[in-house]
Amino acid sequence: MKFIVEFPARLDAFLSDQREDVSRSSIQKLIKNGGVQVNDQVITKPAFPLKEGDQIVANINTVSLRPSAELRMAQSDNVISENLKLEILYEDDHCLILNKPAGYAVHPASGMPENEVTILSGIAHLFAERSLPFSADAVLVHRLDKETTGCLLIAKHAKAHHALQKQFEERTVSKQYLALVAGIPDPPAATIDAPIGRNLTDRTKMSILTTSISRDAKTTYRVIDQTDDISLLECDLHTGRTHQIRVHLRSIGHPILGDSTYASMHSKEVTSQYDVQGICLHSWKLQFENMNGQQTEVMAALPEEFNKALDTVGINL
Repeated sequence: MKFIVEFPARLDAFLSDQREDVSRSSIQKLIKNGGVQVNDQVITKPAFPLKEGDQIVANINTVSLRPSAELRMAQSDNVISENLKLEILYEDDHCLILNKPAGYAVHPASGMPENEVTILSGIAHLFAERSLPFSADAVLVHRLDKETTGCLLIAKHAKAHHALQKQFEERTVSKQYLALVAGIPDPPAATIDAPIGRNLTDRTKMSILTTSISRDAKTTYRVIDQTDDISLLECDLHTGRTHQIRVHLRSIGHPILGDSTYASMHSKEVTSQYDVQGICLHSWKLQFENMNGQQTEVMAALPEEFNKALDTVGINL
């Protein structure tokens, strides 16, 4: 894999930030074994200082993956099987796409109540129905926030999991979201290109940061319909950072309705005025290449609460 350094950092720290599914110790071992080049030179010191513009080639795909801290519970396979009556939008021999409902975390994480039912619980049930072996670390190709609804791609076996995740890493997957926001963006279509990192004071939130631990993030939006003070946006997600759309839209002054975490005074007022229930963010369309080499596009219908919000504010899709 190739990387270009945007900010000064230690070599091992930089690579760890790029791949959260690989442990820091594994990265350090890879470096010491000569698996990393900086500007075409093999570097074997994990603490090697990087500067802006350095080009790195690392054989990270040869390293054994491990769960990030928030995934360790999920990947222990101690997942409660539960029939969540998940809607299946697409299915073949290698994968399926769910229409994720609101209110379910995709996987268990630290800080959650023990034995909380998650989407993984529903997937375990679907796999049991199909007599498929279930492994929590080889089914989720990507993730959605707890209150975000819509298309969620699931792999049926490890080979498909690796191949489909690679498409996300190489950014060949098209991901389109619908977001109902406060205000009218100006211009009505634009690309937000701003790095995102963990908030320095509140670790539960993400922020636009320009530091060595930030990761590049790019979102394109366009206004589909609007009223005097509310807009429905179609957002193309070019990268997949935590809370990306929510953070980016908040940064331009147009928070998503129903989103208390990244709300402004204005968005809180509008949310209350129209009694909007839940975050109005929906993974609408997903286009990818299936394991047979065919381009596949799947669309998820809006959930009831989102449709109700559109009707209430007078916006059409």
